[in-house]
Amino acid sequence: MIGPRFPELLAAAQGGDEQAFAVLWRELQPAVLRYFRVAAAPAAEDLAADTWMAVIGGLGRFRGEERAFRAWVFTVARHRAIDWHRQARRRRTDSFPAERLSERPAPDDPVGQVLEDRSTRAALALVAELPADQAEVVALRVVGGLEVAEVARIVGKRPGTVRVLAHRGLRRLAERVEAAGLARGVTL
Repeated sequence: MIGPRFPELLAAAQGGDEQAFAVLWRELQPAVLRYFRVAAAPAAEDLAADTWMAVIGGLGRFRGEERAFRAWVFTVARHRAIDWHRQARRRRTDSFPAERLSERPAPDDPVGQVLEDRSTRAALALVAELPADQAEVVALRVVGGLEVAEVARIVGKRPGTVRVLAHRGLRRLAERVEAAGLARGVTL
């Protein structure tokens, strides 16, 4: 979370300050990308880019505090994922396995970064295996860092339903992690 500087950064970004927007982007981009790795893995990076283009287009109209901004960005992201799924149903696409892509070297600790990336991918893969409604709610709550009420508004469900879906999804994840022996080193 950016904290007390958020209103100032938002106003600067809305005024066209690229550095201010970069701070907002750096704060949310990792979580947005992780959300897409659960919601629409084959197109995660493209959808994240589309999301940020939409955010740039609507930034001048946004009013609210930091939590509302975060919820707005994830609402835009969810709409991109829904649109992508609709288009994917209309046309067949062959996905390229991520394992065939070369790992990007980290600037400081390549070994540590690779291990962290693997554990993150393993965790996100487990989340993606949940029933779609549970996976989406868990991704928005845990990866997106959103509150129950915010997730409920985004997905169009009641807060109680969101709590139940999150509870069931997290319980199912815990069982899978334990069964797979992945309890150590798995981070979202």
